[in-house]
Amino acid sequence: MKRPARPLLALAATLAVAVPTILFNSSAAHADPVSQTSGFYVNPYSSPASWVAANPGDGRANAIRTEIAQKPMASWFGNWSGNITSAVGNYVAAADAVDKLPLLVAYNLPGRDACGGHSGGGAGSVAAYDAWIAAFASAIGNRPAVVVLEPDSLGDFNCMTQQQINDRVGMLSRAVNQFRSRAQHTWAYLDAGNPGWVDARTMARRLNTAGVGNARGFALNVSNYFTTGENTNYGNQVASTLRNEFGYSKPFVIDTSRNRNGSNGQWCNPAGRRIGTPTQLGGGAEMLLWLKTPGESDGNCGVGGGSSAGQFLPEVAYKLVYGY
Repeated sequence: MKRPARPLLALAATLAVAVPTILFNSSAAHADPVSQTSGFYVNPYSSPASWVAANPGDGRANAIRTEIAQKPMASWFGNWSGNITSAVGNYVAAADAVDKLPLLVAYNLPGRDACGGHSGGGAGSVAAYDAWIAAFASAIGNRPAVVVLEPDSLGDFNCMTQQQINDRVGMLSRAVNQFRSRAQHTWAYLDAGNPGWVDARTMARRLNTAGVGNARGFALNVSNYFTTGENTNYGNQVASTLRNEFGYSKPFVIDTSRNRNGSNGQWCNPAGRRIGTPTQLGGGAEMLLWLKTPGESDGNCGVGGGSSAGQFLPEVAYKLVYGY
């Protein structure tokens, strides 16, 4: 998926069609899913866990097991997930059965990864996406969860037409409202790129247009490598702009799954990166989360040459444990 590390873009023009924002008190409207659970869910069927189970004698297995597979991380859902009601419902039910908080990523917007191209696809139409995300939210229902909505979605605008942008912010705004109405124990975060992609003021304006006022907050650094400090500074700038220009602020979460060594300017399977702080509360943000699964490829590029986006690569996972 597209996670560019590029110079900050100039302030974008105001979107042609604005989606009205109806503000609500997140903490009042949605019960706190963290306090309802006893920690974050570790998926026993994640790609690294499945690889370790199938390759117990491999010399890399112990490091991948203890440093990656046994850590809480997000599961991603998209057009590969089959019946989304069953896929999400079963996953959240498994977490609920052990009193743990599941992390989910929704990744199915039409025309997703418009700039990167490695993770293209998504729902076939606006209507199809609206139905899919409504089913996603309904499948969670009253169970606690954390959901990050649509990585890349607000950073890809320079690769899209104005009509595509208008459609996208409409879908995101409606998606946020689906979680507000159908999954009231879920914290939903809109993706907001990373510090090297879009300047903070532009991103805050895009978030506002896409309905972040009705979400819990926004997510940073999904599948990228910028340090926690860099993301915290950027997130604070975005939140400050929301407060100064729109009269409200929002918390943010940071993907730390591969950011311990920071960014080298590349976004697609760069060498020399390292797993970061495991999923936890706080750390300069509301939560530090492993949203990208360490070892899953960004696409046919870098140290993942010959792979497809999302494919688990044990050698890449192993190197991420040690930073080489």
